[in-house]
Amino acid sequence: MTTSDQSQRVTTSDQSQRVTTSDQSQRVTTSDQSQRVTTSDQSQRVTTSDQSQRRSSIAHALLARSFLRSRLQPQTLRSRAALETFQARHVLAHLDWARARSRDLAKRFAGRPTSAWRSLAPTDKAAMMASWDDVVTVPVRRDEAMKIALRAERERDFSPTLRGYTVGLSSGTSGNRGLFVASPEERAEWAGAAIARVLPDWLPGLRAHRVAFFLRANSNLYESVGSRRIAFRFFDLADDFSAHLTGLSAQRPTVLLAPPSMLRLLAEATLRGDLALAPTVVVSVAEVLDPVDEGLIRRAFGRVVRQVYQATEGFLGSSCEYGTVHLAEDVAVFERELVAGSAEGAFQPIVTDFRRRSQPIVRYRLDDVLVPRRSPCPCGRVTTALDRIEGRADDLFLLGAARAPLFPDFVRRAVMLADARIDDYRVRQLAPDALTLWVAPDDAYPAAHGALVALCRARGATVSVTRGEAPLREPLRKLRRVERAFA
Repeated sequence: MTTSDQSQRVTTSDQSQRVTTSDQSQRVTTSDQSQRVTTSDQSQRVTTSDQSQRRSSIAHALLARSFLRSRLQPQTLRSRAALETFQARHVLAHLDWARARSRDLAKRFAGRPTSAWRSLAPTDKAAMMASWDDVVTVPVRRDEAMKIALRAERERDFSPTLRGYTVGLSSGTSGNRGLFVASPEERAEWAGAAIARVLPDWLPGLRAHRVAFFLRANSNLYESVGSRRIAFRFFDLADDFSAHLTGLSAQRPTVLLAPPSMLRLLAEATLRGDLALAPTVVVSVAEVLDPVDEGLIRRAFGRVVRQVYQATEGFLGSSCEYGTVHLAEDVAVFERELVAGSAEGAFQPIVTDFRRRSQPIVRYRLDDVLVPRRSPCPCGRVTTALDRIEGRADDLFLLGAARAPLFPDFVRRAVMLADARIDDYRVRQLAPDALTLWVAPDDAYPAAHGALVALCRARGATVSVTRGEAPLREPLRKLRRVERAFA
């Protein structure tokens, strides 16, 4: 072997060694990069997890605070004067904050001091929708919120949020649909207040509850109620009724919360033996609880039917242990706009919510008609107690040429007292002098017909009453047994 060959082999070996060393170095470098990427990914996941945990901890802290406040405040506000002082302090602080952030409120105050808030002209749903982008204090525009809310309605998936904010639609029974927005903090606040009011005897750690919640639409707002001690299940009113029976049989809820029209269907199924339910709490929401339904629901489940009074505009009231609905005056001021012709002091509430920040509700006129209780409620609470929620203002009957108002409750009573067998009915006013009537059982119609004619005659009006149709049980529409069908 020549020296030249040996030199060539050494050179080749050196080159090979260098290549090998280079490959190893490259592999090490690649490994380092991979390790750094992996470490970065893990760090990012840990950071995201930490953020999620922090958000969850904050939400639970807010929920707990709201729960305790809702439980304890009625005990500290022992007089009407104390309640009004409490409201005045919180309203002024809230409006100072809101008017600096809501362009709509800034315009409405127009240089007036915050203390002059009662002089602001009332607003309503139509005005709020028209000025939505100026009303809200969060980066959520009406058009984009409406797109998400409508898509959720079509696809029946109510989980998406908009930049972390929950958006949704009202049922639209007052003619135009309302849009609402709530922040994560407001969701937690709502959840705590809801638990405290719907489950008045419940304390964390003592008993677990299984809640069956029936509504036209689910929401992240309602899902906020779920916790380790409260298992929450949403039942979509749009689903087939047989699916509800299957789901309820599997869940065996301790709390049943639904519109009274659905509670009635479930009560009838229970009485027939098609459903075995034994809830400890039964709650009526979203519709007026008619006495004809309340009696049947109570008989089926053996429980006082509690009520939650709420709307797109927020939480408005709930039942006490005696079944009396009290307005939520620990979170809002309810001014009274008296209804002309009412001897019972019926009024439309003008609401100012001093907790809600994302979508300020300030001197907002509701379409509902409320009748205050004349005697104090035996529960002892100083918040306004209601005798009943009449329903919508535009369902007052207007009789004769003078359009004399006739409240739905008088219509209900006339029909129900006409024949003790009546367990369902519907009355519609088609014109000032024309009504339609449907009752069950059918042979109770003559007595109910005579009672309605006599009621209107006593009010100085002559009306024709003809046979009508049974109320349609449409899952996504609120049931209205007494309805005015003209403007």
